[in-house]
Amino acid sequence: MKVIQDKTPEEWKKAVPVLEDLTALRETMWRNPRKRPAEQGISACSLGMEDIRDAEARLRRFAPYLARVFPETARAGGILESPLREIPSMAEALGVKERLILKCDSHLPVSGSIKARGGIYEVLCVAEKIALESGMLTLDTDYAVLAEPRFWELFSKYTIAVGSTGNLGLSIGIMSAKLGFQVTVHMSADARQWKKDLLREKGVTVIEYAEDYSKAISEGRRQAEKDPWCHFVDDENSKNLFLGYGVAALRLQKQLMEQNVPVDEEHPLFVYLPCGVGGGPGGVAFGLKQVFGDAVHCFFAEPTHAPCMILGMATRLHAQVCVGDFGIDNRTAADGLAVGRPSQFVGKLMEPFLSGCYTISDEHLYRLLTLLAEREGIRLEPSALAGMTGPQWILHTEAGLSYQRQEGLTDKMSDSTHIVWATGGSMVPEADWLSYEKKGKQLLAEGQ
Repeated sequence: MKVIQDKTPEEWKKAVPVLEDLTALRETMWRNPRKRPAEQGISACSLGMEDIRDAEARLRRFAPYLARVFPETARAGGILESPLREIPSMAEALGVKERLILKCDSHLPVSGSIKARGGIYEVLCVAEKIALESGMLTLDTDYAVLAEPRFWELFSKYTIAVGSTGNLGLSIGIMSAKLGFQVTVHMSADARQWKKDLLREKGVTVIEYAEDYSKAISEGRRQAEKDPWCHFVDDENSKNLFLGYGVAALRLQKQLMEQNVPVDEEHPLFVYLPCGVGGGPGGVAFGLKQVFGDAVHCFFAEPTHAPCMILGMATRLHAQVCVGDFGIDNRTAADGLAVGRPSQFVGKLMEPFLSGCYTISDEHLYRLLTLLAEREGIRLEPSALAGMTGPQWILHTEAGLSYQRQEGLTDKMSDSTHIVWATGGSMVPEADWLSYEKKGKQLLAEGQ
């Protein structure tokens, strides 16, 4: 009989009840029993606000360079940030009376997804280190000089590699190639063809695998270890990726203030983040807890066919377990979330901070994709809709109402704000998007 660590699958199901829903591919919500007051979690963590501010400062140093080489960022002075947009018509369609806001990382400049945060930041960290050590750059230099041919020549001696289901590969590939690095992206079977094509157009070497994300990242890591001139961007374990995402919290705080959206004990903030291996949502959620403390409640959203983070956190096995161990196939239209094994680093670090996770079916993603386009005129890729059912879970299910009672929020919910983190979609080719919309319309019609 199959044994996972020290238990059979059936023994695990008895010990961790949410596994029944996960293995049956049912949409479900899991509340994190190890969540602690924010102050306790922060004091016990090796990373903190100082690290996030350091990352923010580095991005500011690079802003003149980014403004020069990516004209679409010039208006914002080279700062890569996305709009914060209320979606009242979508809220009405979902039966949500509270304030519903979309964080449009789908429209981040350069690579059109949340990966433009952590992915681009890690590449900039590597470039800065090389340039400083070469003596060609100092911290006081105007970083716009990095666009000069002499730096291209410097960086061309080095290779940057990454394993990806799609969007991280895009951000790493586009940024690395622009600086002059050699770039190799190891892409899993679920990566969209247009993403591979775009990378190749940028001069990136794309290696394709018939297997899933775990194979792409492990093979990429193995090959990179042989080359002392190669930096491997490790999506499962990278602190730089994590901190790049964390800077989003400081930016969001400013946007909420500008839009007069209060966040405090009497005005709770709920944030719903699509989750693959965990780096992006983990970094954002970590930053949000640093900024807002107990006033913010963060939930991860995963496909029913790839619920690796719930599985890892609920069993506390983290990266020692994968969805395939429980017969879950890791096949989903949400390509950015098609991950079978979660990040050990993120899962453990988020234990005291994360409020919970929930799952969503591919069919539900397509229906929401079409509904959002019809109601708000916003186009997202399927994985970016994973956060959209979060408010319904919290406001309209027993699991959500139980969470409200546990946190003492029942009387405060009328003053709550709910942010759905839209992680990608603005760069999807027209033909691909129309096929998504068509599928969503068919599913909506069948449901009437």
